[in-house]
Amino acid sequence: MPTYQIIIEYDGRNFVGWQKQKNGSSVQQTIEKNLTKILKEKIILYGSGRTDAGVHATGQSAHFISKSKIINKFILMNSLNFFLHKKKISILKINKKNLSFHARYSAKKREYRYIIVNRLEPLSLEFKKAWHIKSTLNFELMKQAVKLLKGNKDFSTFRSSSCNSKSPIKTLDEAIVKKSGTKIIIIFKSKSFLQQQVRSMVGCLKFVGEGKWNLKRFEYIIKSKIRANCAPPAPAHGLYLFKVYY
Repeated sequence: MPTYQIIIEYDGRNFVGWQKQKNGSSVQQTIEKNLTKILKEKIILYGSGRTDAGVHATGQSAHFISKSKIINKFILMNSLNFFLHKKKISILKINKKNLSFHARYSAKKREYRYIIVNRLEPLSLEFKKAWHIKSTLNFELMKQAVKLLKGNKDFSTFRSSSCNSKSPIKTLDEAIVKKSGTKIIIIFKSKSFLQQQVRSMVGCLKFVGEGKWNLKRFEYIIKSKIRANCAPPAPAHGLYLFKVYY
């Protein structure tokens, strides 16, 4: 039976997250429902990882197995997008894969991006698509601070109490802060992340940018491995699953 990968873009504001849940509509459930209807067979969709309620994606990766070969991937993609666009979900690509491919377990790296708009004026175009911070942030200090997060370490400080990962030790391959006008983009790349790790790290970087913490204090917070020392996590609506690497 053929395996197919799909690349997905979605606005996470109206969903309880990626994964199917009893308490509301999920991205996974919405796509599965429409794939099942179009292909006329029960489809189960496997994602590269969960995104929480309100988190967006520009390059979520998922796969499904079909009983029959899809003759025209473009027709399927157009049909899916016809039904999904009202939900603010778009299928960007459909790729046929070998049987060993798994959207989650075959992934070598995941890239998340967090967007901050640092200005006094309210947001119109990027409302609920970025974190609006009115207080002036020290960008240069944030650039220095983010380097302290890079590498293999215990990220317990940034781990949600409900996280079910076996170990708090992760390797952050890339940690960068960029600026374009009033927009600050924070980029993290790793094979995997703890629950709420990215939003918690961003929340702490905000404290540094605001001058609430200096670099020495931030380094202490990281090394403490104590969740209670963490700043409040950044809101979900500024976070994007940007790309999954295989």
